[in-house]
Amino acid sequence: MFAVTAVRTDAENPLSGLSLGEHPDPQVPEGWATVTVKAASLNHHDLWTLRGVGIQQERLPIILGCDAAGLDEKGNEVVVHAVIGDGADETLDPRRSLLSEIHDGTFAERVVVPRRNLVPKPASISFEQAACMPTAWLTAYKMLFDKAGVEPGSTILVQGAGGGVATALIALGRAGGYRIWATSRSEAKRDRALTLGADAVFETGARLPERVDAVMETVGQATWEHSLKSLRPGGRIVVSGATSGLAPSADLARVFFLQLSVVGSTMGNRDQLERLLRFCEQTGVRPTIDTVLPMTSATDGFALMEEGDVFGKIVFTL
Repeated sequence: MFAVTAVRTDAENPLSGLSLGEHPDPQVPEGWATVTVKAASLNHHDLWTLRGVGIQQERLPIILGCDAAGLDEKGNEVVVHAVIGDGADETLDPRRSLLSEIHDGTFAERVVVPRRNLVPKPASISFEQAACMPTAWLTAYKMLFDKAGVEPGSTILVQGAGGGVATALIALGRAGGYRIWATSRSEAKRDRALTLGADAVFETGARLPERVDAVMETVGQATWEHSLKSLRPGGRIVVSGATSGLAPSADLARVFFLQLSVVGSTMGNRDQLERLLRFCEQTGVRPTIDTVLPMTSATDGFALMEEGDVFGKIVFTL
């Protein structure tokens, strides 16, 4: 079968480790299911893997990709939940992993996952849209409706308006009744954020009209100081990533003064994925897709993500 594989890692030139071509068909353990992939979405996790972050070298070569939608063995339309683990809530398993860390991922004609990881795909959501849900959109859903701890009507600041999680936060937040403010260095991305549903947009680092109830932080080092300055006392910063760097200043004096909560662990479970799909079905909210490419052109998608000039998700189709 055709697959997109990481054969080596290189922090400086990650795309040099990509291999596109034939790969052995997957073996199917007892209790697992085979999904014929129709669409799969690209995440920063895939690029970090090629940089050598979060992957054990003895696991290489490994098929990349966390997210997919497709058909199970009986022809049912399904979405693949990306977290592999044991127990009623797989995200609480200390040995949990994402697809493409231990087990082959979704950038292939077929992927094998535990049968419990299959979630029915609503007919009103396309394969391309559904493929965006398991990582970026599920992360945003959990950030907003589980970890943020604020009521509808509250003001939420989304840092970095162009990424997959950030665009999901804007769309879901609007549908959920929050007042959404967003930042970006790019004027074009700020304009698109308004079209997507943001109530106001600001240049990265700009002084806000008032302090916000919660900050959704996916950027990290470049925006951390602004996130702290923008939050009201007792507010909450929810962290799901750090695309600009992992070592921001702690600024503990401000943290203690604000009595804020910094919340991580935004990985969603299978049941939350099912609720997210239902929420999107009922509200009509859909992922913003920047680019759709055939999986045979996956290198082009990785290059776009590395350049950073993306608004929404990159999706591969088969």
